[in-house]
Amino acid sequence: MGDFFERIVDLDVTGEDAGPLAGRMVDWMVAEGLITRGTTKDAMYSLSVDVGYVPGPDWARAVADSSDPSWIPGPVAVVVGRDYHVGGQGESEADSATCPRCATTTVIIDHPESWEADPEAWQPFLDGIEAWKETGAGTAPCSACGVSSPVTDWKFGAGFDLGALAFNFWGWPPLGTRFLADFRRRLGHRTEEQSGKF
Repeated sequence: MGDFFERIVDLDVTGEDAGPLAGRMVDWMVAEGLITRGTTKDAMYSLSVDVGYVPGPDWARAVADSSDPSWIPGPVAVVVGRDYHVGGQGESEADSATCPRCATTTVIIDHPESWEADPEAWQPFLDGIEAWKETGAGTAPCSACGVSSPVTDWKFGAGFDLGALAFNFWGWPPLGTRFLADFRRRLGHRTEEQSGKF
């Protein structure tokens, strides 16, 4: 089972500011009629939250094409807390990581030779990500230049992003460019958009 999702990840908000910012974004979406304050567990596939906000009467204003009157979108999950977020279907690792200092790319999953992470290549990043999740600070060393940089500065491949705040739109049509621009502006931070199926 499962469903398709679109996700907006805030790349810059701190763990401490994520909750209040999430509240302001929910308030805005409720005021716009995009979601309601009602919540549901139905069609929720986000691993770290149990409930999502029910779509509001004007949900179609957030999407690129609302011409199918039979479409019923699912809930919007608001994920607060430092974590990694992955697009696609079932992935849990990045396939590569590019050093923010020297721009050398470390291959973590050697497609098409392998479909799983090389443990030796992935472990330093995993350790840094776990430290960041627990404390807000974690680093990973570059095998090329030898410099350890914050994991939040590394550019990961395969739709793998780190953030303390994410919004999962379950079963919605593709989000519209105007809505995404307004959403990013209201967050006030860099974002990444992901999509996939869970």
